[in-house]
Amino acid sequence: MVSYRSNVAALMLNSQGDLLVCERSTVPGSWQFPQGGVDLGESLKQALYREVLEEIGLAKKDYEVEYSRGGYRYLYPEEVRLKKKKKHGHHGQEQTYYLCKLKKDSAKINVNQTPREFSDFRWIKPSEFDLNWVPKFKREVYQAVMKDFFDLDLGESSNT
Repeated sequence: MVSYRSNVAALMLNSQGDLLVCERSTVPGSWQFPQGGVDLGESLKQALYREVLEEIGLAKKDYEVEYSRGGYRYLYPEEVRLKKKKKHGHHGQEQTYYLCKLKKDSAKINVNQTPREFSDFRWIKPSEFDLNWVPKFKREVYQAVMKDFFDLDLGESSNT
């Protein structure tokens, strides 16, 4: 039976409606949203607050959670699925996304956390999100998320 690890992700918007994307420190050119696994005994929202603090330095007082939507699933690529199964006990992830809005007096984004998940960040219009920034195995989820949250059809990405 296929097993999915619970995961949360933050769609962080600033006051201009721009969306935060962060470049993975281990994969230059790969941009994503702050996200991470849910620890044992932790609620989804607790995991969201912990991950956002750990990855981009924002405390829960710095933003408001507008709403969430879950059930987005992907399998890890076959070449790493066995390793992930041994590490976490799962074949893939089931994600819950949270639409979050920065408060005007929020702290600054800080991707220099330890351990360093991201090397850079930027604010983009949601329509500027490029599926080619995301590994192929996650693209279907990102397409669905952008459609569900921003009513955007990102279309098919290239195979590059």
